[in-house]
Amino acid sequence: MELRHLRYFVAVAEAENVTHAAAKLRVAQPAVSRQVRDLEEELGLALFERGAKSVRLTDAGRIFLEEARAVLQRADDAVQAVRAVAGGSRGELHVGYAPSLTVQILPRALRRFQAERPGVRVSLHDLSTEEMLAGLRENRLHLALMVQPTGAKLRGLRFHELARYPLCAAVAPGHRLARSRSLSLAKMAAEPLIGYSRADYPEYHVAIEEIFAKLGKTPGPIEEHDSVSSLIAAVEAGHGLALVPSAMACMVGPRLKILPLVPEVHPIIVGAVCRKSGDTIAAQRFIAAAEPADSALVSS
Repeated sequence: MELRHLRYFVAVAEAENVTHAAAKLRVAQPAVSRQVRDLEEELGLALFERGAKSVRLTDAGRIFLEEARAVLQRADDAVQAVRAVAGGSRGELHVGYAPSLTVQILPRALRRFQAERPGVRVSLHDLSTEEMLAGLRENRLHLALMVQPTGAKLRGLRFHELARYPLCAAVAPGHRLARSRSLSLAKMAAEPLIGYSRADYPEYHVAIEEIFAKLGKTPGPIEEHDSVSSLIAAVEAGHGLALVPSAMACMVGPRLKILPLVPEVHPIIVGAVCRKSGDTIAAQRFIAAAEPADSALVSS
């Protein structure tokens, strides 16, 4: 039994005439009659009482009509659901993100994307750099908002730049350097440093080493933390200073002082990473929604 058999049967039942049903289906009358008879033979019972010019449902036919309509509706619903997901208007989108880097980007992206694609549920995952890269390669994430990966780590992935943030010094309000309007790298090099875990954020340590290498200095042991919340707490407690993106000022409020560095160093490049192949329309639209206001394209 195929869906075609059910559609022909329903058309004949509703028209109570094989000729009229064939015209509606745009199929030759003998083909419709044959499909209905094949269905009756498979079921082992008559679905119609046949007259000279019309047909009428038997008791069994009336019951089967209700069931056939339900099956066809369910099949149509399934097709529409699949098309909606493929078209990016329904489904679920898994997005990895780094909180300190996306505090300005993520709210904007969510607001615009949900206005455009209300049928798509966005699931957010606060992850480390290494966890996001693994999630993308293992198809657990559709995209990730993160610092630009370098070298082989970007193999098989695409990076779309969304923002550049100057590196700043995060200082506790009670620290002797907190009253400064800016902070030199030389002064920062003399202070204990706090940073992210090397295992989870290797690119953070590479950046620090490159920055201090220009001063001819090697940073001392860094107190490592696996999340931005614990890093903020450690700096606030006076354990040391941290190199952070300027966007972190939106997160810390009065808990920390965020001081610009002099001279300026190369900014942190933040963007969206997704797979080169197999990225969904919903992922593409989310990236567009994350664009700065002057360049975002969020129309359908």
